[in-house]
Amino acid sequence: MIGLGTIINSAAIIAGGFLGHLTGRLFQEDQQDAITKACGISVLFIAVAGAMQGMLTIDGGNIVSGKAMLVVLCLALGTVIGEMIGIENGFEQFGEWLKVRSGNSGDRQFVNAFVTASLTVCIGAMAIVGAIQDGVSGDYSTLAVKAVLDFIIIAVMTSSLGKGSAFSAIPVFLFEGSITLLGRLVAPVMTETATAYLSLIGSVLIFCVGVNLVWGKKVRVANMLPAVILAVAAAYLPWTF
Repeated sequence: MIGLGTIINSAAIIAGGFLGHLTGRLFQEDQQDAITKACGISVLFIAVAGAMQGMLTIDGGNIVSGKAMLVVLCLALGTVIGEMIGIENGFEQFGEWLKVRSGNSGDRQFVNAFVTASLTVCIGAMAIVGAIQDGVSGDYSTLAVKAVLDFIIIAVMTSSLGKGSAFSAIPVFLFEGSITLLGRLVAPVMTETATAYLSLIGSVLIFCVGVNLVWGKKVRVANMLPAVILAVAAAYLPWTF
């Protein structure tokens, strides 16, 4: 069944949010803050591992770094585009609408939880590659694995940030569902190089999410999202990074 991967992933996020909401009641405010920081540190290390995998290679027994220019250009240009469009503001407005419509008007952390969780589970190669596989061949295995990871991530985030995290299932469903429907059109674009570049830049953006979790909101990550599109486009330039 084409689209099953998106359904599984979205359901896992909702289930993780439900579990996190139940367990979150067991912790006091300072304990929830500690859990938030622990989650942020975990996200930082996951992101660093993904970024280093994309930037480091072994050449003659030596570790060589590369693609620094790709990272700088994609992030700088992508941020300029995102700031001009106002993507972060759009995310927050949608979060405010959800907060009211879902009866959570009194939850001061709702929008922050929604935006942070959405960026964490939407950014990355697994979401795009998995959705393409689901759309082209009905293979939902990649999204099923992602669903397990997202279940854990959202459960922890909901227990510390609040139930706004669970509503990240909505952008995940829309994002992965759209790519699944357009899978046959998107698949030729996502070459091995394009996927590698996307994974690298996506890991850097996830690192920024971790920074916000540990030190408070310091980076407008949503406004950096165009960097992911630029990373894919960079794979088609006549030179390599």
